[in-house]
Amino acid sequence: MPKNNVILPGQTIGIIGGGQLGRMMAIAAKYMGYRVAVLDPTPNCPTAQVADEQIIAAYDHMDGIKQLTEISDVVTYEFENVDLGAAAYIENAGKLPQGAYALEVTQNREKEKTVMREAGLPVPRFAIVTNSKECETVLKDFTFPAVIKTCSGGYDGKGQLKLESTEGISAACEFADRNNTCIIEQWVPFDREISAVFTRAQSGEMAFFPIAENDHKNHILYKTTVPATISETVNQKAINAAKKLAEKMNVVGTFAIEMFVKEEEIFLNEMAPRPHNSGHYTIEACNISQFQQHIRAICGLDLMPVKLLAPARMVNILGEDLEHALKVMPDLKNGFVHLYGKEGVKPKRKMGHITFIAETEERVSKVVTAYEEANA
Repeated sequence: MPKNNVILPGQTIGIIGGGQLGRMMAIAAKYMGYRVAVLDPTPNCPTAQVADEQIIAAYDHMDGIKQLTEISDVVTYEFENVDLGAAAYIENAGKLPQGAYALEVTQNREKEKTVMREAGLPVPRFAIVTNSKECETVLKDFTFPAVIKTCSGGYDGKGQLKLESTEGISAACEFADRNNTCIIEQWVPFDREISAVFTRAQSGEMAFFPIAENDHKNHILYKTTVPATISETVNQKAINAAKKLAEKMNVVGTFAIEMFVKEEEIFLNEMAPRPHNSGHYTIEACNISQFQQHIRAICGLDLMPVKLLAPARMVNILGEDLEHALKVMPDLKNGFVHLYGKEGVKPKRKMGHITFIAETEERVSKVVTAYEEANA
């Protein structure tokens, strides 16, 4: 999409996917004055609740994709598992500035790691296997611990198996036979995990949000802290790596890269070609959110310089946390509660998040600790 094809408020933004990320994109777009259409198979999905129109169709339903393309001036997506044929159709219509390539890469861990390595970026050692025999051969020459993952379809810890020692080889071989093409990676004994969340405009201009530090529980992101407790050296390495990857992939829109930090070194782990859970803090803690910046990028507007307004921690509200979050909400003076409008409360399901902000990092820590202890 050429730079002079600017989409202005009053025109329509189409979103593929109706979950919480689409919902927050839609809210940002509506705030700016855009119309929003969403394609999702679930009636009254979280995004549809705040959009102008919903097309109820599967993500790979071409009639639905064509309808969304026709009624939209520009199209984006809230998750990476978009049908590549559908993405190519929208791109050929000149309405997908993010393009299909970023989707193609991030849908497949082999392609993802290969692109990172080709860019000269630090990644853990990895190998691709397609069956148990190849798996056994590779693991004979691997240092443990290691992890085997499906090359596509995994998220929040699903589709992977950690191997602590050679005793895990038989389970890994079964995993490989069951899942066909898999990636085996060296396990990095990292000090912390960080996220580099940034937005790249169609012109190539880039704006970075502060590097965030992530804590997980049961493979699900639990808490994000900003600013991250990293040195300026690590901070700059993360930004430089993200710039190199973004330029190689010609990224447009908000994009996230998760990295491991070991002492003063970084190792790139995974990336997401859209706004990310670890960037939710930006809604209250920055002068512009990851969602507003994303809308500006895909609509051909210049990006805004990013400023951190206050230290922050974002805590996910999973199904088992919802009752507590609602209970404390009336007295929550330092926390901004976001609920996603999902039907059905389930354990481990992301129902919302709370962003805590305060004048100092110490104060934020105390407030979050009090919230956590009350929920213990």
